[in-house]
Amino acid sequence: MPQVNAKLNAFPVFVRVEGEAVAIVGGGEQALAKARLIEQSSAVLRIIAQNAEPDLLAFIAQSGASHIAAVYDASQLDGAVMVFAASGDDTLDRRVAADARRLGLPVNAVDRPELCDFFTPALVNRAPVAIAIGTEGAGPVLAQMLRSRIDRMLSPSFGRLAALAASFRTAAERLPKGNIRRRFWSDFFGGAPARAIEAGELSRAYEAATDLLLSNAPASGHIALVGAGPGAEDLLTLRAHRLLMEADVIVHDALVPESVIAMGRRDAERLAVGKRKGCHTKSQAEINALLVELGRQGKRVVRLKSGDPLVFGRAGEEMAALRDAGIAYEVVPGVTAAFAAAADFELPLTLRGVSSSMVFTTGHDLKGNSLPDWAKLAISGATVAVYMGRSVAAEVAGRLIEAGLSPDTAVAVVENASLANRRRFHGTLADLPSLEARADLSGPVMTIIGDAVAGANFERSEPLAAHRVAGASVAAEGVQP
Repeated sequence: MPQVNAKLNAFPVFVRVEGEAVAIVGGGEQALAKARLIEQSSAVLRIIAQNAEPDLLAFIAQSGASHIAAVYDASQLDGAVMVFAASGDDTLDRRVAADARRLGLPVNAVDRPELCDFFTPALVNRAPVAIAIGTEGAGPVLAQMLRSRIDRMLSPSFGRLAALAASFRTAAERLPKGNIRRRFWSDFFGGAPARAIEAGELSRAYEAATDLLLSNAPASGHIALVGAGPGAEDLLTLRAHRLLMEADVIVHDALVPESVIAMGRRDAERLAVGKRKGCHTKSQAEINALLVELGRQGKRVVRLKSGDPLVFGRAGEEMAALRDAGIAYEVVPGVTAAFAAAADFELPLTLRGVSSSMVFTTGHDLKGNSLPDWAKLAISGATVAVYMGRSVAAEVAGRLIEAGLSPDTAVAVVENASLANRRRFHGTLADLPSLEARADLSGPVMTIIGDAVAGANFERSEPLAAHRVAGASVAAEGVQP
């Protein structure tokens, strides 16, 4: 049999408090906590405390709350719309609760559920939008945990968007009921007005909302180039998560794990366009054309890229295609693999007195005849982060040693940075060529080279020297065998 939902013993309501008095009896931490909660509203705070503690007195001075510095008396509750008994003294709190009920005022006694007519919720405030979470006093810590999760999901600009929506409500009600009106509000909260508010451009948001109101055309599409991070889903940014929850279509790379893609809307269309070495599902030109076509269809698209979209993510080509087509887009940074690998090793990428700069590169940059400028930086002490360099590890090491970098320069290598199945290796530049023969390394490999690497934590790392194979080492003089 299906389980029947339990009945609520406390029904949630929102009480009008604008310009009304809310009385708090108490002079310590409990009273201060309730005062801070109520200060988020437009109520008039009345704090009754003969001996208020310094923190509460400072709050009163800062907030402009009314302070009755006298022994408690029931007459001090007159005119209030609700009362908090927050003295921490059981006898006084019971007296306050009894007086409030006699006066017909709802009362909350802190940490005494049996004396409460109402419970204060954990509050997510995006005024005029509010989300209240209650447990009927049974689990305040649980309520705070839920509040924290919901707070992360909602953009800080959500309240400003709701306020703008309120100013358009009368005009929107003149639209025909049904699909046209629903489409207006859907495009309002998920389209150009919302994006303009997110960017802090109120006048542009107003113009976009006005255009929606006057137009019968569907909202134009929007593409978000989003960094998925190195793989761990809890390294995704809050903005990235919000956009995934709003997306109509998620276009993702091969290296983006399912756990990250699954954080998007369940009914969002998912399109895999990933490119791995020797296996391209779509060419870059085809991906560019796909994004343009989705934008022209009015879709909200998240283009999910491993790491950061602006670090070896070919975002430049996609942005150029979208600009040329007149499709709106934005870029949401992600945690790039170099930072995740450094964190896995507790490795300072810059170190005072050792390295004050760093270089992001791919091993393939060393394939040409001339030595790239960044190689000169490596020789002068910069930390070098090499992406996608396992298959050219010997060439990277050989060319750098040939250019003058010491074969003893410290090296750290991470496969699957940030993930539970990551593997860490350490050694020197002379040990690096052994990576090429490691067929067991099937995940993305990140290599960090430089004197700063010596400051890493190698306790959970394997030595590269243990995996050297014949023909894959580099001679100390820098000549490849």
